[in-house]
Amino acid sequence: MTSRITARRLLRGNEIVEYPLITLVDGHITSILSHETAASQAANGDTAYRFPEAMLVPAYLNIHVHGSAGFDVMEGTAESLHAVGASLARHGTGGYYPTTVTSSTEETLRALDGIAGVIEAGPSADSAVPLGIHLEGPFLSVAKRGVHPAAKLLQPSIPLFDRFWQAARGHIRLMTIAPELPNGLELIQHASHLGVVCSLGHSDGTLPEAKAGFDAGARSATHTFNAMRSLDHREPGIAAYVLDNDALYAEIICDGIHVDPAMVRLFFKAKGTEKSILITDGMAATGMPDGQYLLGDLKVEVANGRCTSAGSPGVLAGSVLKMDQAVRNFAEFTGVSLAVSAQLAARNPAALMGQDQDWGRLDEGREANFVVLSPTGETVQCFRAGRPLLP
Repeated sequence: MTSRITARRLLRGNEIVEYPLITLVDGHITSILSHETAASQAANGDTAYRFPEAMLVPAYLNIHVHGSAGFDVMEGTAESLHAVGASLARHGTGGYYPTTVTSSTEETLRALDGIAGVIEAGPSADSAVPLGIHLEGPFLSVAKRGVHPAAKLLQPSIPLFDRFWQAARGHIRLMTIAPELPNGLELIQHASHLGVVCSLGHSDGTLPEAKAGFDAGARSATHTFNAMRSLDHREPGIAAYVLDNDALYAEIICDGIHVDPAMVRLFFKAKGTEKSILITDGMAATGMPDGQYLLGDLKVEVANGRCTSAGSPGVLAGSVLKMDQAVRNFAEFTGVSLAVSAQLAARNPAALMGQDQDWGRLDEGREANFVVLSPTGETVQCFRAGRPLLP
């Protein structure tokens, strides 16, 4: 099947193509033309989609999201994952990594099995596709647990991780772990050898402990500054290591609540355009009215965009941030263009997760996974494998 798309601009690598004409065949991009050539061919009348004011950028990948639209990924059902994926697609996300939250071992095993089943069933026609599982917990620091329940946190254990791995049938692709915990470095090495991307987070680690985690194989940091030992000029800690290590990718929640805009700018100066990753850490309340919701089996109060633990007032518990808003916020906070900001939600997570064959870039021969943005950055349409996800 062949279709054509025109737009005002297209982000191709780090360059902008003006007035592009894109030809798609069987879900892949076969050509990208511009200017007079595109105008001439578009005039033939066989262009299926026209977005005269819009910019096309690679579809966003959300590597850290717990839920949306009233559903939590820990439910582990086709209904819940479809609802989450459909909600994410409405805001530019084409692929995502359902993210667990610390629960009992039995509940985690059940959720992993359910999520794996949904992944194996294949993508739905109108939702973002789950590409793998992000295991956040139980191998986290009690001191920096955030909303994760202390009683259910566990010391890193290769045998326990292997039980999770088997329940998920190898679909765990990302794991947050505190490297300073006993056996933490051994588990990072073990999981990394299985192809799992290990991310330093929920950690009270010192700078040397963070470095040891990187040396063991960790390649990213989870929601930088949040649930981390704070920066200190004499005891730099893990946050300083994350900023200082040019080889380490790093997530950030850019909602203006979790991290002050001034710290977002500092983060970007340190991590740059290649290693910064925008995430939402979104929970079931995303896109829903204020009220009480569940994050796993934890009760969370949501009011005025702020999500806090019902049992520990003031403790942040995920977010209701949408990815296209995160991209707009980052551009506003740092002064970069929407195109640059979009790379942090698309190209960089794809590179970290080894998904950059089909995600993170628009070019000939690649799968047509892209989002159509209005001039102010709102999602107009989201395409996955050349098919529109939105009505």
